[in-house]
Amino acid sequence: MVPLTGLAFFVLAIVGFMISGDTPDPGDPAQEIVDFYVDNEGSQVLSAILTALAGTLLVFFGAHLRAILREGEGKGDFLPTVLLAGAIIIAVGLAIDASIIFALTDTAEEIDPAAVQALSALYNNDFVPFAMGSQIFLLALGISVLSGGALPKWIGWIAIALAVIAVTPIGFVSFIGWGILVAIISVMLTMRARATPHSRAQGDALP
Repeated sequence: MVPLTGLAFFVLAIVGFMISGDTPDPGDPAQEIVDFYVDNEGSQVLSAILTALAGTLLVFFGAHLRAILREGEGKGDFLPTVLLAGAIIIAVGLAIDASIIFALTDTAEEIDPAAVQALSALYNNDFVPFAMGSQIFLLALGISVLSGGALPKWIGWIAIALAVIAVTPIGFVSFIGWGILVAIISVMLTMRARATPHSRAQGDALP
C-alpha cells in the first residue's frame, strides 16, 4: 500500500484546500481578516490538520519513489535522493502553512489586528518552498526517468517541462501539474506492485 501514499497526499491536499475556502486577501481591512478566522476557526483548523497529514504522506511517497528510481538508475545515482529532498521541502512548506493557520485561528482575538493581517500576508505569499521544492522534485524525476527505465519516458518529459515553468509567474500551473503527476505515478506504482506478486506466483508454479 505504500505507493498509494502519493495519491492519498494529493486527495488530502485537495480536500484541505477546498475546506479552507476563499481566505482573506492581505489587502482587506485588518478587522475583516480577524473576523474571518474567528468565524471559520473549525474549518481552518481542519484544513491545517489535513495539510499537515498530506505533508507526512508526501515524504513517505518521496522515499518510496526514491527507492524505485534507484532500482532503475543504480544505487550510486544521486538524483533519486535529490527528488526526496524536493518532497521534503514541499512538506516543510505545507507544515509552515499549517502553522500559520493554527496561529491565526488561535490568536486572532488576542493580538493586534495588524499582526493578524501580517500573518495573513505571509500565508498568502509563502509560495517559495512550493516552487523550489516542486522544481527540484521535477528536475530530478525527469532526468532520472529519461536516463533510466524505472518509469515511462513521457513522465520524464512532462516533469522537465513542468520544472521549467516552476519559478515563473505561472508557477502555480507547474505546482498543480506536479500534484497531478504525483497522483498518476502513485497509481502506476500501485498497479505495478499488485501485479508483481501475481507474476512471481505464476513463475513459481512453472516446472
